[in-house]
Amino acid sequence: MFKFAYPNALFLYIPLLLIVGIYLYACYKRRSDIRKYGSPELLGAMMPEASRFRPQLKFWLTFTALCFMVLLLARPQFGTKVETVKRQGIETVIALDISNSMMAQDVAPNRLERSKNIISRLVDEFEDDKIGLIVFAGDAFIQLPITNDFISAKLFLESISPSLITRQGTNVKAAIDMATRSFTPREGVGKAIIIITDGENHEGGAIEAAKAAAEKGMMVYVMGVGSPEGAPIPGERSNDFRRDKEGNVIVTKLNEQMCQEIAAAGNGVYIRIDNTSNAQKILQKEVDKLAKADLDTAVYSEHDEQFQVMAWIAFVLLLLEMLLMVKKNPKLKDFNLF
Repeated sequence: MFKFAYPNALFLYIPLLLIVGIYLYACYKRRSDIRKYGSPELLGAMMPEASRFRPQLKFWLTFTALCFMVLLLARPQFGTKVETVKRQGIETVIALDISNSMMAQDVAPNRLERSKNIISRLVDEFEDDKIGLIVFAGDAFIQLPITNDFISAKLFLESISPSLITRQGTNVKAAIDMATRSFTPREGVGKAIIIITDGENHEGGAIEAAKAAAEKGMMVYVMGVGSPEGAPIPGERSNDFRRDKEGNVIVTKLNEQMCQEIAAAGNGVYIRIDNTSNAQKILQKEVDKLAKADLDTAVYSEHDEQFQVMAWIAFVLLLLEMLLMVKKNPKLKDFNLF
């Protein structure tokens, strides 16, 4: 297959055609002016060293070199083909709690940013795996469908904030249910659901949802972020905290018991997130235990660049133009190339 990497560069041929038109007009005008002084044959005999064809040849050499330079800029390419490669990996769906309580600062810099940092490092460890991203609070929705595009995953991760969901709360059941529907239908591949939350579940059914996911062969891991002692939730104004109807400062605490129960029901493990990197390392070891299956992925092979050929042709043409003299060489007067 043939293609140009930068086809817009071919528009440069338009000014080149204008240059040719100007040159042809200049040649016609020059011949007309010469005829005013006498016969071209007689004038040629009076100037034996003058060449009629050398200036034209020098111009066409330069013009041809410019044409190849335009092709060089357009970057002609050959040899595109699609090939299928075998990749072994697992499928992971991460459900991230983005309720207001995740802004508490009992882990640095806060629960949400700490969780995003762990997800980012986890994505960096993935190679041939697939990942999906769900955010939840009172509701849950898919932020990123399951994919092996890790660059997009990290871009979506950066944009996550509690403002994405207007209904507050912590509906872990909705997150697990949506995660179970997010995997591909491929069988034999390890499938992991990672719930990252502070455990303040305001809805029921999370344990039952984890059991249902486990029955379908999915492992449910729960990462609890925060501290059992708790911390106040920053308010909308600086140096202030969220308060209840009575005006008391709301303190959000990590519910480790609920997190452990959900992980046990989902045949997974519970991992506590603190200010060290232990949580990410433990999770990575657990995920590595999952069965990896062959994932067929279509990959486009790189094109073979051909601009080097154009560059050499242009160089040779310009070199010939420089070596070619406008006047005839007296030493070669007996040799008539034309």
